[in-house]
Amino acid sequence: MPEPVPDPRLADPRVAEAAAHLRGAGFGGPFACAVVTGTGLGTLADALGERVSLPYDAIPGFPRPGVSGHGGRLHRGVLSGRPVLVLEGRAHAYERGDAAAMRVPVGTLAALGAGALLLTNSSGSLMPRAGPGSLVALIDHINLSGLHPLVGEPSDARFVPMTDAYDARLRAHLADAAAECGIALHEGVYAWFCGPSFETPAEVRMAGRLGADLVGMSTVPETILARFFGLRVAALSVVTNRAAGIGGGDPHHAETKAVAGAAAADLVRLAAAFVARLDTPSSGSPA
Repeated sequence: MPEPVPDPRLADPRVAEAAAHLRGAGFGGPFACAVVTGTGLGTLADALGERVSLPYDAIPGFPRPGVSGHGGRLHRGVLSGRPVLVLEGRAHAYERGDAAAMRVPVGTLAALGAGALLLTNSSGSLMPRAGPGSLVALIDHINLSGLHPLVGEPSDARFVPMTDAYDARLRAHLADAAAECGIALHEGVYAWFCGPSFETPAEVRMAGRLGADLVGMSTVPETILARFFGLRVAALSVVTNRAAGIGGGDPHHAETKAVAGAAAADLVRLAAAFVARLDTPSSGSPA
């Protein structure tokens, strides 16, 4: 019989090193899902039972976030009776000009046995019906940054299909969870701008004409990386402001953190109800 062909996605020695380190620190999987928290949304980690935590700078290859509102810790614990991982904060492309800044963390989630990834972020809204404090499930994205996290990847795995980047079944779980919690959950398309400056009104108008409902500075590179590593993806956006030029919108970072913090309670309730709908890893069936 021919020798099995190694999966090039798992050949990154940095991912292997980080995963081995975390298994030795008690972070072995599998997990029902992993969650990445956005600006001001790190309180999700406080909802975990049996929590064990490590700072990113204690994990080989993990970047240290340089943005206020991103704690920079990895947590394992139990949410709604399911084992989960929570990455409290992310590194952004605008911090070092590296769209692949989250490659090692996302790859490590896959290596540890997280079959699904829930991404969260803060965003500016172009939708009249979804003002500050609203929650929006992403159905698609537009990459307006000019960057890509798989530039330089040598294998053919770099040609990642993105037709179903945001998994339909996971989105259905989010919708059911929102109905159970009595939370209004919108759906929308997210446009990724590199940042760190906020978008201009002209850029927001352009994004709207291209089909965007939200604008922000994250999430898209993690989604691409997650699909590269074989993770199914769902994403939740907390609207923290009207996008620039929309209804008097004039966003700034302090507003983003304040509104995200106020909406965090709804996001935690929704995330817990979502995780409750995922199969436990021992069941052997897909979520």
